[in-house]
Amino acid sequence: MLTSAEIRSTTFSVTRWREGYDRAEVDAFLARLALAVDTHTTVTSLEIVNARFQPTKFREGYNQNQVDDFLDRIVESLK
Repeated sequence: MLTSAEIRSTTFSVTRWREGYDRAEVDAFLARLALAVDTHTTVTSLEIVNARFQPTKFREGYNQNQVDDFLDRIVESLK
């Protein structure tokens, strides 16, 4: 598993003119994951795989590919 510091320090490119993920939702989910690491709470790969974020259109959001790739890294680190 990645460390909580690695999770908290991760940044994503911001999209403006194409669909992205809602920044607040992604940030909240990553904060929850970091807290789980800090408190040694179990997080399953299924919880991460099933995470869904509101898509953004015509407003700023996080690059979907970057978020998905990072979550894939977390899932891989759980194996």
